[in-house]
Amino acid sequence: MSHEAAGVPTTRNDEDRQDDVPQDNDGVPQDNDDVQAVQPNEAEPDAPGPVGPEDAGPRPEDRLARAVQVAEQALIEFEIAVETFRVEVENFSRLHHQKLGPMYARLDELDALIAEARAAKTGDPEDERKAREARAVVMPMPGVDELFHDWMDTDGLSPEAAAMLTEQPVRPPKRVRPSEEARRLYRELARKAHPDLAQDEVERQRRDEFIARVNAAYGRGDVELLKELVAEWETGPVQPPAPLSESEELYARLEWLSRRKELLTVLAKELEDGAIGSMLRMAPDDPDQLLEDIAEQLLGEVSRREAELAEMTR
Repeated sequence: MSHEAAGVPTTRNDEDRQDDVPQDNDGVPQDNDDVQAVQPNEAEPDAPGPVGPEDAGPRPEDRLARAVQVAEQALIEFEIAVETFRVEVENFSRLHHQKLGPMYARLDELDALIAEARAAKTGDPEDERKAREARAVVMPMPGVDELFHDWMDTDGLSPEAAAMLTEQPVRPPKRVRPSEEARRLYRELARKAHPDLAQDEVERQRRDEFIARVNAAYGRGDVELLKELVAEWETGPVQPPAPLSESEELYARLEWLSRRKELLTVLAKELEDGAIGSMLRMAPDDPDQLLEDIAEQLLGEVSRREAELAEMTR
């Protein structure tokens, strides 16, 4: 009976055994434990290394700051456009008034004369009413002289402006005699807010500015304003707001830019929809020629009305 038949494991020759045993570079066999120790574990992923600043993504504040910068530049360009158009409207309005104002005035006067001539001929109460309305358009507004009395001279200057231009001392404004209530409020404020009661220079400056407002109100005898100043002093100085974070400041800036844009949009709409703005849009490339065309039309209207008036007064 052979060994294989008895169930004894068969032996292999030395060459076969050497092929199955791991060896090092010098041909020396190695133990299994050593082999397992040096084999890498392919199933385990590589551990991540430390993350440097260059690997981090952009901060939300950086993106927000960029948005603020873009919005600011856009608003600047919008403001330039609106201001440019406003100056154009103002200049065109001035030229319109200088060149065409006398013609409009002449037309109003002729309309009044024609209406008065018609009323004189017919005696109709309705014609007389229309004549009065036409004359009222020509006449200055009642009460204007009284309103501006002692406020402007014949050259359109206030006494203060005229004095400065002629190097004369400016007259102090007229004073009124304060009432007893005004005196009481003034004494109360002076006792509480006098600058000599300040404990430091910042407080003294605040009191100086406040007392200057008190003196101005007292000089005008303005009781209501003095009462408001009493209430303002009782509330104390306004506390500075808590410091904002970087994100809060950027968001606040964006909100302000948005509100500013809305105001400029309203202003631009008003300029464009106004009479002068509408005229400018009719001839944006040559507004001077537009004035010439309007002047020619007005001269024609003046001639027709003068002929009508001459026919009625024959």
